[in-house]
Amino acid sequence: MFGFQRITSTPNIMGGKACVRGMRISVSLIVNLVANGMSFEEILAEYPDLEREDIQEALRYAAWATDETVHVPTSLVA
Repeated sequence: MFGFQRITSTPNIMGGKACVRGMRISVSLIVNLVANGMSFEEILAEYPDLEREDIQEALRYAAWATDETVHVPTSLVA
């Protein structure tokens, strides 16, 4: 998926959400865990099927997916 080797999206897995290696572990779950202060080691202990590279690529994918330009309508610009 767009150069990401460990991130998959399959319609019959988690409703097509971006997941790690076809598992039922979504990118959004990993991002949420990191955002709420869990270390990579804590995440790996909680989800033993994950690898450190999975977490790193999930974060890179999230950064890529949210790299967007916000277009403000000219009528709102003062």
